[in-house]
Amino acid sequence: MRDILAPESARWRAFTAVFADVVESAGYEMVIPPLMEDLGVFSRLGAATEVVTKEMYDFVDKGDRHVALRPEQTASVCRAFVQHRPVTPWKAWYSGPNFRYEKPQRGRFRQFDQVGIEVLGVNDPYLDVEVIALGWEFYRRLGLSDVELRINSLGEPDDRARYVDALRIHFEAAGDDITEASRQTLTKSPLRVLDSKRAQDAPYIASAPTIDQFWSDEAAAHFATVQVGLNDLDIPFVIDMRLVRGLDYYRHTTFEYAGGTLESAQNALGGGGRYDGLVEALGGPATSGIGFALGVDRTLLACDDEGVFAAPEPAVDVFVVDTAGGAAALAITTELRAAGISADRSYENRSMKAQMKGADRSRAAIAVIVGTDEIEAGTVAVKPLRSNGEQTIVPRADLVTDLQSRLQEATP
Repeated sequence: MRDILAPESARWRAFTAVFADVVESAGYEMVIPPLMEDLGVFSRLGAATEVVTKEMYDFVDKGDRHVALRPEQTASVCRAFVQHRPVTPWKAWYSGPNFRYEKPQRGRFRQFDQVGIEVLGVNDPYLDVEVIALGWEFYRRLGLSDVELRINSLGEPDDRARYVDALRIHFEAAGDDITEASRQTLTKSPLRVLDSKRAQDAPYIASAPTIDQFWSDEAAAHFATVQVGLNDLDIPFVIDMRLVRGLDYYRHTTFEYAGGTLESAQNALGGGGRYDGLVEALGGPATSGIGFALGVDRTLLACDDEGVFAAPEPAVDVFVVDTAGGAAALAITTELRAAGISADRSYENRSMKAQMKGADRSRAAIAVIVGTDEIEAGTVAVKPLRSNGEQTIVPRADLVTDLQSRLQEATP
């Protein structure tokens, strides 16, 4: 865990603002789930999922309730749907921190932020296309170009069950030739063995059956429609039959966005899929669902690698220099801020030279200078800082309109 300071914190805020602009244009509305839930909400993610078995921050609180810090937000959004029963289709988006006790790596921390969307109540492959396309558009808005979209389908529950049985037989036949960790995973969820990045497991994963051998006609048709929709939108994709995602609730479409500049073992920027059984597992009616979550840290690393979406340079419109004691600066900055002009000032009655240095550090476009002579005359001096304009004297009563005019002319 770590602190995010300016200007990086401003970059994070801008990141969320871009995401909100993309998804709200498609009718998604923000939901803010709690950071902490009853443990049972997240235990529905799957008994063989490492998020549940090893990574959750869970504890018994002072009311003897077993709770957990959220390791992800899809389950929380589905719990909120069960509790509040909004009208379907419910199109929600979220942002904020999650917590997992896992080994920190480049772009992965134990407290990590994600943005994401969820849609509940619609079983339509063209919705799958919309969801995938929104993530793709978000990366385009950030300026990223080296992103690969990988897609797969886990089929209907019966398809998945037959596939799991085939994987169990395949990996059991490997015996001790696969790692002990994978043998342990195999007893709980053969599907999770496909997530192994260990070299010893690689040949057995490569030779394992693929899910397309078990698709029902309905599942194959659903996935074919998703591909047609993506092609119609000119969104390139790769079909990855080993893509099963990390949580147990997925059905039908699964997908992942990979950053081409990141290390192959840790290059997932985000992903998601369809989870038609999760709401029911949380006590609600059978409800279709699909969504994705995108990691802030990894995505910003990819932005750094490609040289896009840099942290904004902090700047204010105006810096007030007051050599008459400070009261004038207080009045002027308050007035300017109320008029929508960002303004800062110096403190502690510093010298003119020190205050002008502060004005330069603030990257303000204009300095407003006031001293005892200006106060007596009812004027202020206005000095452009980022151009060759000359310092002028402006009546104090006209300051706001004068600055608004100057700033508007300076806006490209």
